[in-house]
Formats: sequence, C-alpha cells, structure tokens
Amino acid sequence: MADDQQTPAQPGMRLIRALAGEGDRVFTMERARELAPSAGISEGYLRQSLHHLTKSGWLVRLRKGLYSLSATVPGITSAHEFEIAMALAPDSAISHWSALHHYGLTEQSPRKIFVLTTTDAPIPQTRSKKAGQKHGGCSVGGTIYQFIRVKPERFFGTRKVWVGDDRVTITDPERTLLDGLMMPQYCGDFAEVLHAFAAWGDRMDLKRVVGYALKLDVATTKRLGWVLEGQSIDPVGLEPLLNVPIKGYRTLDPTGPRKGPCNRRWMIQENLPGKVNT
Repeated sequence: MADDQQTPAQPGMRLIRALAGEGDRVFTMERARELAPSAGISEGYLRQSLHHLTKSGWLVRLRKGLYSLSATVPGITSAHEFEIAMALAPDSAISHWSALHHYGLTEQSPRKIFVLTTTDAPIPQTRSKKAGQKHGGCSVGGTIYQFIRVKPERFFGTRKVWVGDDRVTITDPERTLLDGLMMPQYCGDFAEVLHAFAAWGDRMDLKRVVGYALKLDVATTKRLGWVLEGQSIDPVGLEPLLNVPIKGYRTLDPTGPRKGPCNRRWMIQENLPGKVNT
C-alpha cells in the first residue's frame, strides 16, 4: 500500500470496522458521531479523524457531511455507484441511460450515472468543470452523476431493485422509455431510444405506459403514439393518446431540427435523419 494509505490509527480503524459491521458503506457525519464513542473517538476529534481517514484513502468524501468506505477496506465491497447516487440526492431514482442499461435495453454503457430527482431535493455542488455544472452534474470519486430535476408530481413510475448488497430506486422500463422520448440526450440519442422501444417489444405494459404518458405532456403522448403504432400495437389501446387535444405539430426528436414530413394523425413532425429534407 502507498505511503499515503498507511493503516489508520487504532481508533480510526475501530470506527471503520464499526461502520462496516453495521453495513454503513455510505454514511453521514451524524452516523459516524453515533459510533465514534465505541471506537474511542471523542466528539472534538471526530472531524479530524475523518479527515485523516479520507486523506489516507480509507474513506471517500462524497460531499460535505457524507462519506463512503473505500475499496481499500479489507473485506468490504465498495458501494455501487447507484447506492452513492441515492445518498447524494434523496427522493431520487436511477433513470434515463443508466436505467436503459440496467434493463438491457441498450448495448452502450453510459459514462455517467443518470438520476431523476425532485426540484427540492438537495443536489451536491459540481467539483469539476467537466462534470457539467449547468446541467446538475457532480463528479464524485471519478464518477460523474447527472441529475435531472422534475417536479414532484412527475416523480412516478419507479421500483426497488437489488444492486449488489443494496436496494436502490430505479425508474421502471415504461417510465424510462418515456423519459427517453422527452430527453433523448440523456439516453444516448433518439435513435437509441427507438432501439430501446424495439428491444422491450411485447414486454411493454401498454396500459401502464399510456397511463404514464397522460400524466406528462402532450408532446410525449403523441411521440409515444407514433412509436407504438409503428410497432403494430392494437390501435384500440392507442386511442387515449390519439384523443389528447393538441395545437400545432411537435417534433418527434425534441433535440432535432424542425424539419421533415408531418404526420397529421399524430401531429408529429418526423424529423429523423432519413426523413429530413436537406
């Protein structure tokens, strides 16, 4: 082990063992304070002890007052990125490209962890310009977490799944696909979203995805109808989407140019690369 990762002083090691024994791979300052007396660490020395443990590589500081045990702790599996995301922003869910990858709906592995969270959830500050501060990115331990804020009433369609030794919240497949229709830039691109719809195929819960879409916005309902009709879904199941009133055409790919043929049935401008007139 490198010189800056020497075995911590005995009280520090006792604190690490206590945290590990309680399953606290990610913990707050308050939690460390609860266990400090059993490790022989006084209130006045706790902050200094955590600082030394972090500097020595035994702990990873996620943000102010929040830490995780590092992979250098013997017998400990380091916290999964999804577990860390849950700790960074309460009332959140793994989403978008990360959720697509979890469900096997994309062959591409995202270089960020995408997290859906409510507007009033605490978002940690960006520590790197490369993390994309403008878009709520946060660089922690070499991983970039991309936070996408939504209003509380739009935070739905989630489930609990086991990832390693921890249960995390993740958007379900139907909600994930709808997020792709709204923000394809967080799912690779629109072509990747269409691929994900095709990959999910007949596993789609039509009633669920239509119900979700009706809670979102009109553009999403029309995009969903266009996509599902192309997959030969029973037209009767698409009627709730078709009946949503709309004024004016919406682009199929919200990140693409306002060009291409207009589908009057769905009020969608088909701005896909193969259809856009150059």
